[in-house]
Amino acid sequence: MQALYDVPAPAKLNLFLHVVGKRPDGYHLLESVFALVDWADTLHFERRGDGLLQRHDRGDALPADDLCLRAARLLQAESGCTLGADIHIEKRLPSGAGMGGGSSDAASTLLALNRLWGLHWPLSRLLPLGLKLGADVPFFLGGRNAFVQGIGEDLTPIELPEQTFAIVKPDVSIPTKDIFSSPLLQRSESLAIVAVFPEHGSKISTEPSESSRTDVADTSQNAKNSASRVELNAESCARIAGFLEIEKNSSQETNSSRNDLQKPAEQYSSQVTQALALLESRFGNSRMTGSGSAVFATVQGKDGMSNQPMATLPELPPGWVGKVCRSLVQHPLRGWAED
Repeated sequence: MQALYDVPAPAKLNLFLHVVGKRPDGYHLLESVFALVDWADTLHFERRGDGLLQRHDRGDALPADDLCLRAARLLQAESGCTLGADIHIEKRLPSGAGMGGGSSDAASTLLALNRLWGLHWPLSRLLPLGLKLGADVPFFLGGRNAFVQGIGEDLTPIELPEQTFAIVKPDVSIPTKDIFSSPLLQRSESLAIVAVFPEHGSKISTEPSESSRTDVADTSQNAKNSASRVELNAESCARIAGFLEIEKNSSQETNSSRNDLQKPAEQYSSQVTQALALLESRFGNSRMTGSGSAVFATVQGKDGMSNQPMATLPELPPGWVGKVCRSLVQHPLRGWAED
């Protein structure tokens, strides 16, 4: 194999994001649902025999040492591979959006070069490399929509109904450190799973363990706590889909699908507030994804389902970007590495 062209690197949305603790090393413990969407970068890979790794930007110049190159170097070093690659990136995802664009590029790079170089590493060998690159990278490698815990590395695959989302990225990028150091950042009082299931008219919830209410003193034990405090069987995983029915009134403090980082982001930039209001007025709901600054709304059809792929965005201010997207059942590259 000499080349791989048109390799997708899709974005994700945080359908909710709760801050439930903080580790001694300063990293915050989160709970979220990550959903893949069809807004994506496109990468092209050509094999080199001289071991060099070179990136070619088809569009605006990217940082000199981005996650894509770091992923390629890491896989090369860990595998001992003497081959190199020319990596061409068509960047379509906005940077600083909270949609995981850089992490997705890194994951697609690991999956593509694993094939191009003939390594045939299983997913279990790629996932630790992904975590070294960033907490979101393992999600894109896993290739499934997921309930996410810890700092983003503890993933439980879930099935989500198909959705249409309207996404807007204002002309501002928000430093993550400013969000997490904001006095407006509040921890959630309890763990995230409080889902409403219209088909049953009932609720399920999990009780938070003591470790979720206090700062975790032992990071190794935290991984065990994160896995044990919410035990998700196949039935409960399916029921988490109820979380996708995002409430129309996004201003309610008790809204279980809230993003705990949204208030600090709005304090940082009024553009976030403006973008939220823009989508709220058009679609009746809005929410920030990740640590911002992109915001999104679910697009509801007349029958209550999100079946309006032809929905249009309101007129956006100069410098803003947006797109109406469909959710993905799974990552387009799922299966490129054996589980």
